[in-house]
Amino acid sequence: MESSKPVHPVIAEDTGVGRLQVQIYTQGASFHVDEPASAGGLASGPSPFDLMSASLGACTVMTIKFHAQRKAIQVTRVQVIVFHHRHPESGRDVFQRSIFIDGAIDEEQMRQLFAVADRCPVSKTLSAGADIATTRNTAPILTGRRVEDDEHVHAMEVACEETPDAECLTA
Repeated sequence: MESSKPVHPVIAEDTGVGRLQVQIYTQGASFHVDEPASAGGLASGPSPFDLMSASLGACTVMTIKFHAQRKAIQVTRVQVIVFHHRHPESGRDVFQRSIFIDGAIDEEQMRQLFAVADRCPVSKTLSAGADIATTRNTAPILTGRRVEDDEHVHAMEVACEETPDAECLTA
């Protein structure tokens, strides 16, 4: 399934530290994902479900703030707390979201802001479900941990040769 817009990839790779620690690379940020010590992890970062909850909370805050700004609604602070659990009978994941909005807001504006929260992109994705297409990568994915890779060094050398006036770093 193709996307109509370019997307920024997120890369995940094992760190080789602990049983479950993973390094995540995003557009400019890098962090660990792990499980709690009680589940066999090192507790060195959020768990995968913590990240899903964080995505829902962050997207909710951003969407409310964006909408409030566009509609000149005087919002001074937005906080979201998200709890995740799996329903014992249906087996479905449940995300319980509670929203606090502060500002000079009347009841109609508050209703609008809560309605827009349900339309935030992550909320819509979680509610609708998603398709996951899995393929096999036959070569390692280049990450910051793989700087020793000859292809990266070669690409830097070629870039420096093509632009002799540019300042190039040498190893």
